[in-house]
Amino acid sequence: MKFNNSVIFYSLICTILTKIYIDMKKTLFILAFAGLAKAQAPAGYYNSANGLTGASLKTALSSIITSGHQDKGYGGLWTGYKTTDIDKNYENDGSILDIYSEKPVGTDPYKYTPETNQCGTYSVEGNCYNREHIVPQSLFNESSPMVSDIHFIRATDGKVNGMRSNYPFGKVGTATFTSKNGSKLGNSVSSGYAGTVFEPIDEFKGDVARMIFYFVTRYQSKLSSFSTGNMLGSSTFPGLQTWELNVLLAWHAQDPVSQAEINRNNASYTYQGNRNPFIDNPNYVNQIWGGSSGGGTTPNPGTNCVNETFETIPTANTASYSTRTWSNGGINWTATDARTDQTISTKAITIRSGSLTSSSSANGIGSLTVTTQLKFSGSNGTFNVKVNGTTVGTIPYNTNATTTTISNINLSGNVVVTLENTSSSNRVALDNLSWTCYSGTSKQSQTFSSELGSDQKELQVYPNPISNNEIFVKGNTQNIMKAEIYNLQGKVMQTIDQPFKNSRNSITIKNLEQGIYLLKLDGSTLKFIVK
Repeated sequence: MKFNNSVIFYSLICTILTKIYIDMKKTLFILAFAGLAKAQAPAGYYNSANGLTGASLKTALSSIITSGHQDKGYGGLWTGYKTTDIDKNYENDGSILDIYSEKPVGTDPYKYTPETNQCGTYSVEGNCYNREHIVPQSLFNESSPMVSDIHFIRATDGKVNGMRSNYPFGKVGTATFTSKNGSKLGNSVSSGYAGTVFEPIDEFKGDVARMIFYFVTRYQSKLSSFSTGNMLGSSTFPGLQTWELNVLLAWHAQDPVSQAEINRNNASYTYQGNRNPFIDNPNYVNQIWGGSSGGGTTPNPGTNCVNETFETIPTANTASYSTRTWSNGGINWTATDARTDQTISTKAITIRSGSLTSSSSANGIGSLTVTTQLKFSGSNGTFNVKVNGTTVGTIPYNTNATTTTISNINLSGNVVVTLENTSSSNRVALDNLSWTCYSGTSKQSQTFSSELGSDQKELQVYPNPISNNEIFVKGNTQNIMKAEIYNLQGKVMQTIDQPFKNSRNSITIKNLEQGIYLLKLDGSTLKFIVK
């Protein structure tokens, strides 16, 4: 059979084109696979962190995520957002994923097209999106590379970003502003802080926590030069104010890592060259700071949880008596009727008719140690030592520098420590105050558990977790004489006589910080959760 030249030529062309097509598919597959591989942490990326915990793990992670970090500049964020902040998990429509306007269930109040809707000016929600520093840039003087680090700078609505301002994150009591997806600004009801806070919706609480954990890890060596903003600590570890750390640990446990976070972490790695380790391995959070779930570890008993040397106390008007406040090592301190010009080893705080009180500190208290000395005139005496408002012992003082330890306080969980001068005139200097961690079963909890009944079959809290400061109780409540609410350390938070006297099946409670509580109804004990 004969073929003319045109048929042969046509057949040859088809063969060549087919081979090119197959080679192109192979090439595209290889490129796609390479892109996919690049979107994951390289093998061995976290190897140098293996086997570490606490401050050592935090330092190792800091070194890992500092290496490879490419600063693309503040303007570069707009470009980065085209891949990092695109909604692929909710509407999946290519719009900007804004944590301050996204409604996980239901229709978003507005949506933004990448680049087209960049701010610009704004006056109301929905005008435009801009660059929200989850850790405010005012805290680090808008310096590089922090000011352009995409791992903690989100594309969010301009108006809500402006309302959030530079306030820390926490649980809001009464909202003064609420965004269209339910994010709130208002007074804090988070334990240890009474200022103004911003609270995102539950869907993104963990996202916010892990971004802040990234920041205080990546930039831990710079924290001492940053302003705290009532959220950052001034030391490498723990790196956060204690109250803020407690909030973020709860949010991290409450809102686990989502696919949207994983997508963003991968895209940010492609864009910037480093990763958020707390998205790749959420257990790192608990291994560093402790936590309520995910295998978190707490400091070993006997190690110091708090160590205050008073080297950072205020220096203005040192000889006058007034209220003095300062922060050190993640603890906020308040000394009333206090002066700062007296010394024991070096600097010391001197209390007249007042007290020294810490902010809330995690990981409990085992034993407390402090050095005291009576200054000027007066007589020997003692300070009361209180933990969470309950006296646990006394500290003596005289004209000699005297170091005293109160052993076996043994209270777990969050603690607030107060040293109270029982004299109205003696002026006593305090120095080198420290206490050890405690993670066992506390004395109060042991006593509390033995006193409460356990008949929980007839009564039940619903729904659980509770909402709107109201506990609904199923079962026979008509004859209950007293309701008592306890935290897990055995402290009474609220007492209500004849709680169901109006034939209601609910109890209105005071604002409680998120956590687990016990409701004692006469002889029955019920556990409930506040989110």
